[in-house]
Amino acid sequence: MNMWIPTEHEKYGVVLASFRGTVQHGLPLEIGDTVQILEKCEGWYRGFVLKNPNSKGIFPCSYIHLKNAHIKNKGTYEDSRRLRARSALDLGRSRQVRNKVRSGSVAVCSLLQFEMVVPTEDTVITEMTFTLRDWGAMWKQLFVRNEGDLFHRLWHVMNEILDLRRQVLVGHLTHDRMRDVKQHITARLDWGNEQLGLDLVPRKEFSMVDPDEISVTELYQLMEHRHRKKETPTPVSTHHLFVHLKSLMSSNLGEELEVFFFIYDSRENKPLSERFFVKLNKNGLPKSPDKSERQCTLFVDLGSGDLRKDVYIVVHIIRIGRMGAGEKKNTCSVQYRRPYGCAVVSIADLLTADSKDDHLLKVYACNTESEWSQIHDNIIKKVNSRYNLSGSNTGLAVALQLLHGDIEQLRREYMVLFTRGVSITKKLGFSDVIMPGEMRNDLYITLEKGEFEKGGKSVARNVEVTIYALDSDGQILKGFVAVGSGEPGGDEYHTFVLYHNNSPRWAELIKLPIPVDIFRGSHVRFEFRHCSTKDKGEKKLFGFSFVPLMQEDGRTLPDGTHELIVHKCEENANLQDCARYLKLPFSKSNLPGNNQTAKGTKESFWITSFLCSTKLTQNGDMLDLLKWRAHPERISDSLSKLKEIDGSEIVKFLQDTLDTLFGILDENSQKYALKVFECLVHIINLLQDSKFEHFKPVMDTYIESHFAGALSYRDLIKVLKWYVDRITEADRHEHIQQVLKATEYIFKYIIQSRRLFALATGGQNEEEFRCCMHELFMSIRFFLSQENKGLRPITQTQAVFLQSFPAVYGELLKLFTVREVATFIRETLGSLPTTTQSDCPLEAVKLLCIAKTVESELYTNIESRCILLPVVLRLLHAYMQEQKDLVMCAHILTCMLSLLKKDDTELSPSEEVDLIVESVLGVLLQTILEITNRPHPAGPTLRPQVQDVTGEFVACLLALLRQMKDRHYQQLLQRFTTKDDLRDFLLHIFTVFRILIRPEMFPKDWTVMRLVTNNIIITTVLYLSDALRKNFLNDSFEYKVWDSYFCLSVIFINQPCLQLETFSASKKKKILEKYGDMRVMMGCEIFSMWQNLGEHKLNFIPAMIGPFLEVTLVPQPDLRNVMIPIFHDMMDWEQRRSGNFKQVEAKLIDKLDSLMSEGKGDETYRELFNSIIPLFGPYPSLLKKIERETWRESGISLIATVTRLMERLLDYRDCMKLGEVDGKKIGCTVSLLNFYKTELNKEEMYIRYIHKLYELHLKAQNYTEASYTLLLYDELLEWSERPLREFLSYPMQTEWQRKEHLHLTIIQNFDRGKCWENGIILCRELADQYESYYDYRNLSKMRMNEASFYDKIMDQQRLEPEFFRVGFYGKKFPFFLRNKEFVCRGHDYERLEAFQQRMLNEFPHAIAMQHANQPDQTIYQADAQYLQIYAVTPIPDSQDVLQRDGVPDNIKSFYKVNHIWKFRYDRPFHKGTKDKENEFKSLWVERTTLTLVQSLPGISRWFEVERKELVEVSPLENAIEVIENKNLQLRTLITQCQTRQMQNINPLTMCLNGVIDAAVNGGLARYQEAFFAKDYITNHPEDGDKISRLRDLMFEQAHILEFGLAVHEKFVPQDMKPLHKKLVDQFHLMKSSLGIQEFPAYMQASTIHFTNGSPRVGRHSAPNILIPDGGARVVARRSPLSYPAANRYSSSSLSSQASNEVSNITGQSESSDEVFNMQPSPSTSSLSSNHSASPNVISSAPSSARGSPQLSDKHKHSRENCLSPRERPCSAVYPNPLDPTQRPVPHPMGDSSLPRSDPNISAPDKVVKSAPSSWSLDTSLSDSNGKCPPVPPRPPYTGSPARTTRSQSPVMSSRSPRKSSAPSFTPSPTECQSTGMVSNSPVLSGSYSSGISSLSRCSVSEASGTENTPGDHALPNSASSGSDEFFRRENKTPPPYSIHDRNNPRRPVPYPPSLSVLPNVDAPPVPPKPHQIRKPELEPRRPDPFPRPRPIPRKVSQL
Repeated sequence: MNMWIPTEHEKYGVVLASFRGTVQHGLPLEIGDTVQILEKCEGWYRGFVLKNPNSKGIFPCSYIHLKNAHIKNKGTYEDSRRLRARSALDLGRSRQVRNKVRSGSVAVCSLLQFEMVVPTEDTVITEMTFTLRDWGAMWKQLFVRNEGDLFHRLWHVMNEILDLRRQVLVGHLTHDRMRDVKQHITARLDWGNEQLGLDLVPRKEFSMVDPDEISVTELYQLMEHRHRKKETPTPVSTHHLFVHLKSLMSSNLGEELEVFFFIYDSRENKPLSERFFVKLNKNGLPKSPDKSERQCTLFVDLGSGDLRKDVYIVVHIIRIGRMGAGEKKNTCSVQYRRPYGCAVVSIADLLTADSKDDHLLKVYACNTESEWSQIHDNIIKKVNSRYNLSGSNTGLAVALQLLHGDIEQLRREYMVLFTRGVSITKKLGFSDVIMPGEMRNDLYITLEKGEFEKGGKSVARNVEVTIYALDSDGQILKGFVAVGSGEPGGDEYHTFVLYHNNSPRWAELIKLPIPVDIFRGSHVRFEFRHCSTKDKGEKKLFGFSFVPLMQEDGRTLPDGTHELIVHKCEENANLQDCARYLKLPFSKSNLPGNNQTAKGTKESFWITSFLCSTKLTQNGDMLDLLKWRAHPERISDSLSKLKEIDGSEIVKFLQDTLDTLFGILDENSQKYALKVFECLVHIINLLQDSKFEHFKPVMDTYIESHFAGALSYRDLIKVLKWYVDRITEADRHEHIQQVLKATEYIFKYIIQSRRLFALATGGQNEEEFRCCMHELFMSIRFFLSQENKGLRPITQTQAVFLQSFPAVYGELLKLFTVREVATFIRETLGSLPTTTQSDCPLEAVKLLCIAKTVESELYTNIESRCILLPVVLRLLHAYMQEQKDLVMCAHILTCMLSLLKKDDTELSPSEEVDLIVESVLGVLLQTILEITNRPHPAGPTLRPQVQDVTGEFVACLLALLRQMKDRHYQQLLQRFTTKDDLRDFLLHIFTVFRILIRPEMFPKDWTVMRLVTNNIIITTVLYLSDALRKNFLNDSFEYKVWDSYFCLSVIFINQPCLQLETFSASKKKKILEKYGDMRVMMGCEIFSMWQNLGEHKLNFIPAMIGPFLEVTLVPQPDLRNVMIPIFHDMMDWEQRRSGNFKQVEAKLIDKLDSLMSEGKGDETYRELFNSIIPLFGPYPSLLKKIERETWRESGISLIATVTRLMERLLDYRDCMKLGEVDGKKIGCTVSLLNFYKTELNKEEMYIRYIHKLYELHLKAQNYTEASYTLLLYDELLEWSERPLREFLSYPMQTEWQRKEHLHLTIIQNFDRGKCWENGIILCRELADQYESYYDYRNLSKMRMNEASFYDKIMDQQRLEPEFFRVGFYGKKFPFFLRNKEFVCRGHDYERLEAFQQRMLNEFPHAIAMQHANQPDQTIYQADAQYLQIYAVTPIPDSQDVLQRDGVPDNIKSFYKVNHIWKFRYDRPFHKGTKDKENEFKSLWVERTTLTLVQSLPGISRWFEVERKELVEVSPLENAIEVIENKNLQLRTLITQCQTRQMQNINPLTMCLNGVIDAAVNGGLARYQEAFFAKDYITNHPEDGDKISRLRDLMFEQAHILEFGLAVHEKFVPQDMKPLHKKLVDQFHLMKSSLGIQEFPAYMQASTIHFTNGSPRVGRHSAPNILIPDGGARVVARRSPLSYPAANRYSSSSLSSQASNEVSNITGQSESSDEVFNMQPSPSTSSLSSNHSASPNVISSAPSSARGSPQLSDKHKHSRENCLSPRERPCSAVYPNPLDPTQRPVPHPMGDSSLPRSDPNISAPDKVVKSAPSSWSLDTSLSDSNGKCPPVPPRPPYTGSPARTTRSQSPVMSSRSPRKSSAPSFTPSPTECQSTGMVSNSPVLSGSYSSGISSLSRCSVSEASGTENTPGDHALPNSASSGSDEFFRRENKTPPPYSIHDRNNPRRPVPYPPSLSVLPNVDAPPVPPKPHQIRKPELEPRRPDPFPRPRPIPRKVSQL
């Protein structure tokens, strides 16, 4: 059997084809994957894909293309993995390993490395490959994020890089082309990395650098250079203009054209460039279309000053043809050059144009031909009278483009342009920078003008000038007359002809590029001809001029304008013999004085010449100097005049000039030595000029190759020493400074001269030379040591010398040894004066000299460096100590440390490191601290410089620390003589390290630099921790140092650049391979140091809890395992010290919130705290460690609390992420807010989250919820004057002011949420405060605001929301939702389907359950999300308002859906055998009642279900409910119809039709059949009462129908009369089917009518009015619609409408079960969105207590007694019975809350109809003694509510208790009898848990807390004398919202029977609201019988 063999060379490959990996242990591969190969066996490899190294397997060898690679950390992969798998803790704790790290034998990062394969290919290829892979993944994400622009741009760049990669891989590129391609690739890679936010890659020569292979300072410089290059592109000083002529478009061409382009300076009125010349054919197209160089040109060497507005491109167009453009064709074949047109465009316009725009230039023609030479000036100056358009459709099509950069750079970038051909058009004259080797000899001649005589003609001549260039023999120079670039030069040139003009002006420029060797003796001849316009077209010669190009003395024709003599000649004169006329004078300026004849002639010809030559000169002084041997007597003058010669002339003849000078020196050294020296200095300094600096290499070459002055060194040394010696005595130093500036080249000449002498003589006179040099340096040192005395500027001269001195080092090394030169320099620099003034110029130059010394070749030698280093460090330390010239200091230090390589193979620089550490480490730390802490100026100008200096100093520090080994640290620590010094050093270095870790220290994308920094920091900390442990523990403990150490460690671990989890897989892999996880090592060090603290740990409790907690939140398992036990240790030590760990707990919780809200922590972290099972490594969880302690119970409690807090914080953080829906955010915030209040009692955090929740509600436009939320903070405040500190967005103010502000904000939000009833209460409370302070202005505003709310209640429509029960099942939901049920208040117009869809959108992974059954445990524990949603019906706690007749629907609508605690859901089912004939026999209803933890609406749109109750309603009870509901609906509709509240009668018609039709077709008959049958009565004897009740209801329904038909007949329109008749007929059938011949006596006794048309009676119906015995009678004014029904509902199983609940019309409930409403029919969906009513509602008297001023007892008694009951207005809080067309609105009633609503009426349309009302809300309830009966507890729910619960019937008092025999009526809210409700002020809602407040603190009455039975209708009469009511306060009104009320159980309120009236007595009318007066402030507050301790301490007043 063959074995798997580890591979040696086959280590790396690329997958050629995809492999599925279907074999055993097969590894799936995709084409293009890179694999690392571990082993080989018979054609198979074993290895892994590099992108997933954890998955290993086998794959065929044939699928892999092997590539060369080298291996780092060679060995088997598994061995290296085992090495890597060693616990980081062991590494941190192992003293042996740590010592290895410190000694340098093992790098920190190498401990965690393993075998790594690096392909041996071009690093650019490698980088491209990895970068493109990273980009590929991010590129797809761009598409997902819809960033289309970047997506497409990146796609193009990736394709471009792939193409370039192919070119590089092929390897066929030339070296230059390869360089260009790599540069292009890296530019593209950098662009993509920048766009994608990736890291900046440090590169050197296009290749990535390994930061371990170079020094940190060099790495920083590379990063800085690339960063600056990216940010600030270097400005380009050279520009070029590309011109491409395409065509001339004109309709009247027909002749050939010549087009001339040139650049023109309108400011100087002269051309700047040569001309570019293009020939066009008769069609206006180029004549040579195949030769692009004849159509395109590049105007080169334009300076930045040439790109201005007054520089233009001028185009002159000349036609070739007849004299007149319109002449007819004739036989004449002679053609003339004639002006055609001109075009102009400004160069500045091209700066704003696109890269290569086509321009159509307008062509203008002259009005007067004689002005042709000035046409472009006239166009520029817009002198319109002198030119006009040559044609409306004439234009020149030209492409113009400005190019920037060096010409060689353009050749590379625009290779195609130069390859295909482009002519070069030069500037006139030399460019700004003259390059050596540049050969030019161009003579430019401009033909300016001429003056000619008529010559006997009657008209002026047509003059044409022909130009020839001739040599000394008179032969025409062929091809040397150039008109312009673009066309080759010609033998001659003809000017254009101006018609009949004897004074023509041409201004035509020609170039004569005549070679130097034939320039002497050459001349230019100008021939003048008259062009006849006759038929022959002859050109007749009439004269000529000439000009020689060089004078006899060798000087060329001087530049300037020359007036040439026009020599007459015959027409046929022969000018070929030039010798004949060359003897004649050529210029009028050269004529002798006696030749007046020639001077007086009128004919002249003017030209302007300009020579641009690098070989010829026009300067006579220069020629005299060069020919010094011919005239020895002129040598002195020539030397003196050399300084006056133009520099360009000198550099032209530089070598000749230098040869001349040294020739003179060698022959006459005694006489001319000083003057030659001065001339040499002048030439040397001339080359310092930027224009000539490029000639320095020419001088260097001369010195090396051509200089021959072997004896010159003696004279040069002597003269130089003479100058240096007289420095101290000279008064003027300018000349001496010029000499010292030339020191570099003087020494070059001295050294080269000595070398030549030694070479020639075999080294003679060596000692003499050395002696001279020593004497020279002694003079220099003496001069340098002088301090400034008097007015002599010696320091300036010293500075000048020091600037040039470092350049001498290299020359000295050619003749002296390294040590000798180093000694020279050390002694010279050491002689400098130590103390100088701060403004002395020597100060800056000293450092500059040191910098150049450090940069010199001399310093790179270790031998010389040891000599120079002390003096360099001494100066550097002094400057850094004084913080002077830090930029240069940083530069010097950078250069010094760049020489210290990390891996030195040379002589160890250990001593050098010692010197640097000893000298500058301390001052370097101090400098970094000072420059980072100094305030930076506001302006943006200085910041970059400071940042640069900081970065360079930091890089120097890091480089120095990287070089330090164990020995260096030992020596460093031993230098500290006292512990104070050591302490200060440690504090400094720890502080600096914290600065280095700051995010702003390096740019964001410098990850490489940050990782190097961190690696150095952790290594240094490992060294210094031992010093900390040895010197500052036990008796010498220093808290400050230890605290600084721990803070540094924590900040280090939490750096963003070390959070590997946030990086891509490839980046994370690279970091781990190179450095490992540095966080773990630092965590181990923290743990180790903590263990050493011992009892000193107490100093860090609780201060370090927050920082250590921050460390544990890092999602790194090893790090967490190390750090979590520290908390156990803290708890243990705190327990020992104080017996508890409250400090630990408080700090832990506070810090946990702030950290997790910043995005730290995860699920695993929570488990690590909580789980008992050890999750990671050797450490048990914190909980398990705590269980072993004696204080385990409190510890476990703390961990449980922290765990629960983390659950909520994690949920909160996840929900707060961008893109999450508002519902999740709100729900999560509510959960966290409640937790802080109820479990942690953290008031400040509680208030902070209140405001966070408030902001979320405002953002979601949940204004009502926002108001309730802000009330939580409002109710924590009192109306007091205590000062509150500044908090959140609140300023410093009193508690009263803040509470006022909160009230106003809440009122505003209640208004926006249309919750005006709640706003009214707050308005009243605030008005009370204003009134108590006599602030009538604000009081008036508040009362008007309150009044406006009443108007809005009556006038504006409000939509009633639907309510939905939502179950969240499964483990995937957040903790605050997981396996919980909620009831949610829907949005406006939101039905079930829309709500369900919204929830599925919020939880896109959730599955909607399609049934309403309770899920089983599999659903609860499923690893998924399940949503169960169905609609529920609200059940208001209070029935009173909803029962009142005449209360407008606008008022009722509020109480139906506000303050709802309970919701109901009905599910019909059949029990037993279903009777197909009559399904009602077995139709039961399963009724589910949901009770919430808080009422809706509240601080959230949904609340959790606290309790569920399930009851079953029997078929008989169900039938009773159905008929009751339908009866109530009929009553309501009839009432609305009678009071004309209906717009039309259709709703009543439809209802009557539905009921009568159903009854006729078997509806009621089915009930009769099911429940009135003898069998049923016999089998169910217990249901006798209910059967009687059902029969009574059926009779009642018939009676109502009869009355309803009567009303219907009154209002029915004519077209519906037939329908009405049909209804009447069917009603008689119905009566007969029911067996009703006439109604019972008790029904007949109650006539149905409404007083004044208003159903204002029957606020509570008589409880026994329908009892069959007829013992009671109905009040005469009462409508049959007020007939009793224990509970009435709006739905019927006979119709499929939603079932809604209505209030009690009577005061007695048959059973509480009858309060429930049932679902429509068995076929109705359980997920229907229809409302259901809620069960177990206990009727109670309403609470209308208001916070308004009250009357005194005396006033109230008299006021009430004088009012008749009829005058008392009803309160809008208690409306009439509900409109069955409206949905119920919840309104709980339990504990003195805001008015509750009733859900008994259904409303198909949710719009509330307004109705007029005059009802008052501003009254409080109280008994006559100011006390109220207590609120009894809620009765227990036992069994079915149908059988166990009976609700109290609210009754109403009369003015005399003795008359109380009438039926119970609801008392008016304005009457002052106690109703068992809290009388002080109403509250918003019942018992809110965890921070939901009520609107006011309520006083609870003191009477009995037991509930009365149905028969108990009497309370003591003292409770009924109740017209009195008072309102007591303590100074200020107590806060209106009490959290404690929310936590009390809701209690049903009994109604005082003393208020009941006899059934046979009319209800007394309600009196108007009494005037109420504020009670005196001194009256004490009523004691609260139920003390409610505040869960939150009153420290909130400070917030």
